[in-house]
Amino acid sequence: MLLQATDVAFSYHRHAIRRGVPVPLVLRGISVVVPHGSVVGLLGPNGSGKTTLLKVLSGTLAPTAGTILLDGTPLGSYSRRALARRLAVVPQDTHTAFDYTVLDMVLMGRYAWLGPFELEGPDDRDAALAALEATGTSHLASRLFPTLSGGEKQRVVIASALAQLDIRNGLRAGSSETRRPLLFLDEPTASLDLRYQLECATLLERLHEQHDVTMVLSTHDLRLVQAICDSVVLLREGRVLAAGPTAEVLSPAAVSALYDVDTPLVEQLLA
Repeated sequence: MLLQATDVAFSYHRHAIRRGVPVPLVLRGISVVVPHGSVVGLLGPNGSGKTTLLKVLSGTLAPTAGTILLDGTPLGSYSRRALARRLAVVPQDTHTAFDYTVLDMVLMGRYAWLGPFELEGPDDRDAALAALEATGTSHLASRLFPTLSGGEKQRVVIASALAQLDIRNGLRAGSSETRRPLLFLDEPTASLDLRYQLECATLLERLHEQHDVTMVLSTHDLRLVQAICDSVVLLREGRVLAAGPTAEVLSPAAVSALYDVDTPLVEQLLA
């Protein structure tokens, strides 16, 4: 198992917890398994805890209770550098303070492979160019990131994450690390129009199939889950409502209960 979370809970009031003060839990009793080579969807209404769970599973936030194992090792025992070489996160929104080129943006993903004050070298540039090619953005390399469309920006941010994970075949020169890249995506199609939603879904499916990238993504998009997710976790009010293979879990009745909507409407969406 690549990633396994068992009985995970989380609260943003960590200091109160240390003082023994009762606090509300954003997540409670969460257990999730992510097999290597799979695509796992986190589905639920606003406020269900999807983004928080994504941050906890990726190590951005430490769980209040429970365990999370990455390749059998507690997630918290990895150094930040080692963890950044194993997993990457694509946030819902990316803003830049300066007008970086697309190639500069993707090269920023190489920070985990550089020493203090070390500049990117030929190997880092090669990894960045490979990530641009994998996402179909090579032709944008010299463009300024702020001038891109929403769909183009999304693909470039994904390319930066792939450069961080180094998806090139084989082992990096001088490294014995096994390639088992894990990519987290927070609402990857949320701000995109229909064309770019379809392009994003196609890209994710291609990365999964051609580059063996394991993915965990949060989304509201039922069609995206149907199209690319092997399994799905239904979240409501910080708890797992149901989890398992997509074909079994994503039924009209389950989705109706998840979003509190009429089943006939869901049947039309899932048709």
